[in-house]
Amino acid sequence: MKINLKNTPSSVIHILCWIIILLISLITFYNRFNVFPNNNDFIYRMSFNIILFYLNYSLLVPNLLLNKKILLYVIVSFIFIVISVYISQNVIPFNQFNSNFSKGDEIIGLRDKRIAINHTGENFRAPIQGLVTFLLFAVSASIKLVSEWYKNEKIKTQVETHKITAELSFLKAQLNPHFLFNSLNSIYSLANKKSDHTTDAIVTLSELMRYMIYETDKEFVSLQKEIDYIKNYISLQNLRLKDSSGVRFNVHGNLDQNIEPLLLISFIENAFKYGTDYTGKTNINIKIIAEENNLTLKVSNYISLKEKNNLNSGFGIQNIENRLNLLYPNSHTLKIEELNNLYKVELLLKLKNNEMFNNR
Repeated sequence: MKINLKNTPSSVIHILCWIIILLISLITFYNRFNVFPNNNDFIYRMSFNIILFYLNYSLLVPNLLLNKKILLYVIVSFIFIVISVYISQNVIPFNQFNSNFSKGDEIIGLRDKRIAINHTGENFRAPIQGLVTFLLFAVSASIKLVSEWYKNEKIKTQVETHKITAELSFLKAQLNPHFLFNSLNSIYSLANKKSDHTTDAIVTLSELMRYMIYETDKEFVSLQKEIDYIKNYISLQNLRLKDSSGVRFNVHGNLDQNIEPLLLISFIENAFKYGTDYTGKTNINIKIIAEENNLTLKVSNYISLKEKNNLNSGFGIQNIENRLNLLYPNSHTLKIEELNNLYKVELLLKLKNNEMFNNR
C-alpha cells in the first residue's frame, strides 16, 4: 500500500516524529544503563523541550524571523535559552534513575555508577540544557522556514497556473470567432458563385464547429481528432478554390498521442489566406510528422506581391506564438521565414506523453 504524505495533516506528522524521538531516547538510555530513566523526570524534561520547540516554531519564527526582525529574534532566542537553563536547574528535578535499586544492582556496581552519573549530570545540567535549547530552536526554525518556503512556492505555482489558464482561455476565445469569420467568408464566396458545393461547405463547417464546441474546452485532445479537424478545414477551403490541385497535405507517424486543441490551425489558416496569387493559383504544402513524443509541422506557401505587405496584419500567428510560449516554454522551436515570395513555417513540438495525459 502506497502512503501519500501530501494528504497527511501536518499535526499527525509532528506527533509521529515526537513518538519516534521518544522511543529512540528510551532505547538509547536503556542500552547504555540497562534501565529506563525516571518516569516523572523524563516526562517533565521531554514536555519542557516540546514546549520550547513549538514556542519557537509557532510564535518566534512567524512573528520575528519571517518578518525580517532578525536582531530582535536573536535577542529573544538568547533570553529564552537563559530562561530554559534557569528552569532546568531550579524548577525541574534531575534524577535520571529510579531511586529504588535492587540487590543485583549493588553486586554488579550499577548502583554506584548510576549515582555517580546523577551527580555528574547535576554539574553539567546548565550547559547541556543550553545546548539542547539552542538545537531545538535551530531545528524548529529550519523546519518552519522550509515549510513556509514550500507553502509560498505552492501558492506561487497556483497563481501562475491560474494566470496561464486565464490567458489561454482568452487566446482561445479570440481564435474561435476569428476562425468562424474566415469560414463564413469562404461559404459566402461559394454561395455568391452559386456553387453546388455550398451545401457540402455548410456540413463541413458544422463538423468543425461541433469539434470546437465539444472538444476544445478540454486541456488535451487526441492528435487524431486534431488532424481530422485540420482535414475538414482544408476540405472547406478547397471547395472555394478554383483549383485545389496545388494543395498538398501529408500526415506521417503515430497519431495515438495528445495535444492541446487548436494549436496548429492558425499556421494553416495563414497559408490559405495568403497562398493564392492574383491569378487564382494556389500553392500550399502542409506536412505533419509525429515520431515518438515529437511533432513536426511544416507549412509553406507562395505569396503574391499584393499580399506581401499585409502578411503579418492578422493576429492569428501572434496568438499561437503566445500560446506556445505559455504551454511549451522550453519544449518547442518555431521558425518562420520568407524567401523569394515563399513563406515557410516549421514548428517542432515535444508532446506530452499518454501517462501524463491520463493522470490529469
